[in-house]
Amino acid sequence: MNSEPATVAVDAIAGRIVTLRGQRVILDADLATLYGVETKRLNEQVRRNSERFPGDFMFALEQDEWEALRSQFATLKTGRGQHRKYLPYVFTEHGAIMAATVLNSPRAVEVSIFVVRAFVQLRELLAGHKELAKRLDELEARIERKLMTHDQAIAGILDAIRQLMAPPPTKKRPIGFVTGEKK
Repeated sequence: MNSEPATVAVDAIAGRIVTLRGQRVILDADLATLYGVETKRLNEQVRRNSERFPGDFMFALEQDEWEALRSQFATLKTGRGQHRKYLPYVFTEHGAIMAATVLNSPRAVEVSIFVVRAFVQLRELLAGHKELAKRLDELEARIERKLMTHDQAIAGILDAIRQLMAPPPTKKRPIGFVTGEKK
């Protein structure tokens, strides 16, 4: 193994992975750069081996998705010949690995290991966030239960204070002559 692929940082690859249609994917241009080939050549090999790339391995972006990505990452360069003629493809983790196999270059095979590690790192990070969100929800529910019991206790204390503040009922004296028997 030569040292060139070792310089490709997993974090740098993870930064190129985006979430579209509920899946973590990487753009064809980014994948081609990582594998050391032109985007045109990568897509050419993918088209020649289309049976290896089902819909859950890769898909073409729609115009609105592409425009959102371009504005988000400023991927469009200015100058002659810098515009894409066709909408780009994006590859899932499995599609990125399959692309390395159809390219059949030593660099693609070596870098595919880093690509897989980047996808795994993001998966673990997401799992950690899910666990944290679950624990936060549990904490919030527990605090709400405590607050409800505290609210009830405070309401009871306020009622008791109001009862103490109310003047005691006065005894009404009957009008007229009262004999001792009726007292």
